[in-house]
Amino acid sequence: MAKCVEMVSVGNELLIGKTLNTNAKWLAKRITSLGLSVSRITVIGDDVKEIVKALREAVHRSPDFIITTGGLGPTFDDKTLVGIAEAFGFKLQVNKKALKMVEEKYVAYAEGMGHEKFELTPARVKMAKIPEGAEPLPNPVGTAPAITIRNNKVIVFALPGVPSEMKAIFENSLSPVLKAASGNLTFFETSLYVSGVMESEMAPLIDQVMHDNPYVYIKSHPMGAEEKPRIELHLSTTAEDAETAKKRVCRALIQLSEVVKAKGGKTKTAKAETR
Repeated sequence: MAKCVEMVSVGNELLIGKTLNTNAKWLAKRITSLGLSVSRITVIGDDVKEIVKALREAVHRSPDFIITTGGLGPTFDDKTLVGIAEAFGFKLQVNKKALKMVEEKYVAYAEGMGHEKFELTPARVKMAKIPEGAEPLPNPVGTAPAITIRNNKVIVFALPGVPSEMKAIFENSLSPVLKAASGNLTFFETSLYVSGVMESEMAPLIDQVMHDNPYVYIKSHPMGAEEKPRIELHLSTTAEDAETAKKRVCRALIQLSEVVKAKGGKTKTAKAETR
């Protein structure tokens, strides 16, 4: 059974429609590709009470991992670490290792701009204040360290909201951990593009194919109007190895193609992909 991940995206900009939550999409795809499953994505504002509530509710559902994005920076509205500390009953304190990471970044910035000195201001020190017992994770792109901390059996990762920073930290620090947790599980997917058959006509056919192929999930995505039907049918599975995953999807794909053609529809298969 695949390990389970919940994501918590923090930021008022996500709730007012200013920023598209591309972090959640990217993370969901990468996590799935590593053989784990994403069970929930929660979006909340820069509010400590909301962060605490979201984290406690997530822990209650007992995922294997929780990944937060956003709220690690130097400004007043960066409150994720405060929320994590309060949610789990940890003290928030300046971490020497995290402070060194921040300091080294600003020394490099100062040197790059030709300055002899830099000031370790309260706003900069703020990025090194992390929950007691947390481990800071280096940020190869930006300044604010990420963190990881365990709460009972749940491992929590807090990542910056800047996409380039989030991705770099994920690949360097999280990807090896998640891959080790998933073992050899492999995610395999492909799509079948159907024209000439309405989605309402496809519904019982999809049900039948999924019944005959219980490990394969099929999701329909309409791409045209009902009177000019064009549908993408996305097939996916997670299996113990790549060969098993491919066989499962291919078997379902063949059956699905046959029932579509029997309805008078046309099909086109996308390139299959193992993530």
